[in-house]
Order: sequence, then C-alpha cells, then structure tokens
Amino acid sequence: MSEFPEVDTAVEAATAAFGPYRETPPAVRAALLDAIAAGIEGLGEDLAAVVHRETSLPLARARSEQGRTANQLRMFARLLEGPDWNRPRIAPGDPDRAPLPRPDLRLRHVPLGPVAVFGASNFPLAFSAAGGDTAAALAAGAPVVVKAHEAHPDTSRLVGGVIGDAVAALDLPAGVFTLLFGPGRTLGQALVAHPGIKAVAFTGSRAAGLAIAATAAARPVPIPVYAEMSSVNPVFLLPGALADAPEDLARGFAGSAVLGSGQFCTNPGLVFARTGTGLDAFLKAAADAFAATAAQPMLTDGIRAAYEAGRDRLEQVPGVEPLARGTGDPAPALYRADAAAFLAEPVVRDEVFGATSLIVTAESEAETHRLIDVLEGQLTATLHTGPGDLGEAARLLPRLELLAGRIVHGGWPTGVEVGPATVHGGPFPATSDARSTSVGTLAIDRFLRPVAYQDLPDDLLPRELKRA
Repeated sequence: MSEFPEVDTAVEAATAAFGPYRETPPAVRAALLDAIAAGIEGLGEDLAAVVHRETSLPLARARSEQGRTANQLRMFARLLEGPDWNRPRIAPGDPDRAPLPRPDLRLRHVPLGPVAVFGASNFPLAFSAAGGDTAAALAAGAPVVVKAHEAHPDTSRLVGGVIGDAVAALDLPAGVFTLLFGPGRTLGQALVAHPGIKAVAFTGSRAAGLAIAATAAARPVPIPVYAEMSSVNPVFLLPGALADAPEDLARGFAGSAVLGSGQFCTNPGLVFARTGTGLDAFLKAAADAFAATAAQPMLTDGIRAAYEAGRDRLEQVPGVEPLARGTGDPAPALYRADAAAFLAEPVVRDEVFGATSLIVTAESEAETHRLIDVLEGQLTATLHTGPGDLGEAARLLPRLELLAGRIVHGGWPTGVEVGPATVHGGPFPATSDARSTSVGTLAIDRFLRPVAYQDLPDDLLPRELKRA
C-alpha cells in the first residue's frame, strides 16, 4: 500500500479492468478511441478557452492541439482495424523435417498491463490525459492511470471526463481509465512504485524523468520507463546552404526557435554554421529577428525561472558572445561561440527550455564532426544543404543517424507530424529508451510484449493465429 490511498484505488481498479479489457476485440478498442476523439472535438471552444486560461497558450494553438489530439486517437483506432497492431508471425510446423520435426510456432503481442502516464506541461492536450501515450496504451489493451500535470488541472478534468464517458458508454470497466491529481514528486513516485503498474510514459525534465526511471528500476520487479527528457535539436548549415540563402535560413531558424516562447521539445537550441560566404549575413539576420521578437508568457513560474537561470548561465561562459535579446521579459536570446569554446565547456550543450539558441561556428567539415562527437542524444537533427553540399551531407548522415531519432532536411524541427512513420524519440537523454517513440503508430510497441504459441490446437489459439 502506498501513502496515497487514491493511488492504491486507481491501480487496483486498473488491475481489475486489465483482464476483461485486454480480451476486448480490437474493434471495441477502436470504438473507444473514436468516441474519445469525438468527445474532445465536441468540447469545442470551451476546451480551447480553458487551455488558454490555464497555460497562456494562444487560442489558435489550443485549437490546433485539440485537433492533433483527436487525430492521433483516430490514427490508433485505424491501426486496430488491421493485423499490424500486434504483428502476428506464423511459422507452420513440418512433421517430416529431418532429422527432427519442426514445431508449429505462432507469435502475437499482448499488453503488458496497467500503464502510468504523466501529463506534460507544454502540451496540455496532445501529451496529457488523452495524449499519444494514453491513446497507444488503450489501443494496446492496457488500462491507463494518468497523473495530471499541476499546470492545467481543469483542462485535464474536462478531457478526463470525456474519456470516462466513452468508457462507460461502451460498458467497459471503469478502471480502464483513471485520472489522478496531486504533487508530482510524491504522488507520481508512489504511482510508479505501485506493483500493479507495468510500464510508465513520461514527458518532462531530465531530473524528473531520471527520478521516475530510478524508482521503476528499484522495484522488486522492475518495469520499463519511456521518458522523453531533454534535447537541443542541433541544426547543421552546410557551406552551400549559407552561401545560397543566408537571410532566408536566418528567418526560418528564428521563427522556429522562438515559436511558442521556445517551449517545444524540438526547439532548435543549437546551430552549427560553417565559416565562409554567407555566415555574416546569416548572423546579422538571425540577430535582427531575435531582437525584434517580443517576450511571450511562459507556461509556469517554475519553467520561467529555469529558463532565465539557463539563459543567464550561458551568458557567463567564457567564449560565448551575446548576439541579440528580444523585448520584454523573459526575453528571447541568441548567442554565438566558436568550436573551441563549445568543446571546452559542457554546460553550453545543455538544453535551455525556452527561446534561447546558440550558434557555433566551425572552420571545416572535420571540426563539425568533432562537435558532433561531444553531443548527447537528440530528438532531432536538421540538415540544410545547398549547391555542392551533397557529398558532405552523405558523410554527415551516418553520424546523425546515431545522434537523433528524426533527421530533417531543408526545414525546421518544431512541429511533429502525427503519422505512422513518425519517430519522436532518440538516444539518451532525449529518451530513456532509444528504441521507442511517443508519436506515430510504433508507439504502441512500448506497451506490448511478444508471446509465441508452439503446437497449440486451433481451439486454443488466439483468433488472429488460428489455422482456419
């Protein structure tokens, strides 16, 4: 028993619901996801207004995220309409094989059990109560216990009510979905430690993600934690790209860096630019764009304080030169350093969650490779090429594959497309498990495990594996 009775009640209900829910036909789970999507859309402007009031996110952003949340729920519903969601594999037996008969082997995936989902501060809909983690777990056949984020409780209550109504309308066990409120570092840790929880999905800071992972690993029976934590999302501007359109690159970069006050996990916090033609024009245009950008409200006082501390810490590093500050407070900020300064001081490689970016100049391709070698794992890496750059880009690509979960060419990393081929994950510390993604249909794999059935008669085989 935990010190939080509500945790025990929620997990016990999820455990009781797991048996019947995992046996529901995929069509029923698809209907649940479709009903949740429709309910979220049905909240309309009321939901957008609550998001805006609690988070200061613009109404247009709230409406967009509302649509994205419904779309990803429906994406998993459509996945359940085909066989790919649990990836069955069949190797028929051969009794005549010599020297030994070959057994009949049939494989499918089954859900792990109840999943704990932590709502994110910066996405009150798409990464919270009905976000992608919840959608993937429900699609897999796993009940969900959501720890609501303290920054947007009313948003979570509205969405949680929609999910509860959909569960009840389909006559599913109430424990299929539960929403909890309380202090994250205590109630959340009690939730992770509960023996009835079989997997955890988290989006947030590295410190919180590592604490959750440590709790999960210290359990008598450890469980997987899929934590999306920190990323600076490096951008690589090759010489041909800089020479071809430096001002356009600068405007695109600045727009991506300050979007949403920089409160995106894919915010480009680091740019590697080659010295040579076009660099000065790029630096001036980027500085002008940052200087012309007004401060926007941040999600919470804690996030703002952490942003200001990170920005000010960067300013104190020897060799880091301030290029521009926006207007208002907390102001966006742009900095520059050369390769030597970047290699000498690890703190400049840390994420500053907000509208701050660092441009690092490199003298050569070899120096760019040395800069990559000191980077941690990333959610994204972005590559801009121009005339004559394809050879260098081809040599760079294998390094970027080892660095990041998504490689962008000719664009900017902010904005994560919801689709079957999306990867929103990457090597540590971008995520705690580089094999996973929190966006895209592959996200369902986090909450499934394979089971093989050897020589079972048809009457005992799961429906999708029967010989008939």
